[in-house]
Amino acid sequence: MGKEIKICLPFYKMAYSVFFVVILCILRGVIYTNEVGVALEAPLALLAAAFCADTYVQEVSSKRSEIERLYPIKNRTRSILKRMIVQEGYLFLLAAAGYVIDCVIQRPLPLYGMQIVIKDEIKMFFVYLAAIAVTLIFWGILSHTLSCLFRNMWAGIGCCLLLWITTNSTVGDRLLGKWNVFSYTFRNIENNEDLSWICGKTVCVLLILIMGAVLPEIIKKRG
Repeated sequence: MGKEIKICLPFYKMAYSVFFVVILCILRGVIYTNEVGVALEAPLALLAAAFCADTYVQEVSSKRSEIERLYPIKNRTRSILKRMIVQEGYLFLLAAAGYVIDCVIQRPLPLYGMQIVIKDEIKMFFVYLAAIAVTLIFWGILSHTLSCLFRNMWAGIGCCLLLWITTNSTVGDRLLGKWNVFSYTFRNIENNEDLSWICGKTVCVLLILIMGAVLPEIIKKRG
């Protein structure tokens, strides 16, 4: 696992991701605490797509894939899985830290009244963690799968960007509604009891499972 960490978490990736989150928290203004998750989800999805796009393609560009082909597909898939776990775990911790940093910098107000109800704030934070975990995994695996398919990380990032622009828009919200991959962002933030956004995250989970199932075949044929 130590080898995988060194490969997929080089200093430059950690540096630009931390810088991205800090700048995002400074520039993206929020007024109420229930807007923090909305402000973070879409940008972090884009960060995940860029961050995970080279998970395996770097082996192709460096010609190490010629050696990788000598190993059984199970070993190669297991190696990729380890790298994805490391990267997604790092991004998840960064997303959690971003929520806290945003609250410290922006000092948002509670939605209902001036008195902060700790229980409600903690609940919103854990709901955010659940939603952002699915978002990060979906966009990370999507960019990685597309990069492997095209054998080019920029093609993977570009396709993700097109999907991101489409779904993270009023048009995407109007067409897909609660089934949008960004259903958490477009939910009714004034009604914490509305859980219809879970439908969109369910779609993400299903797509994650599908991509996970076809990835070994893509690696076998394109890797």
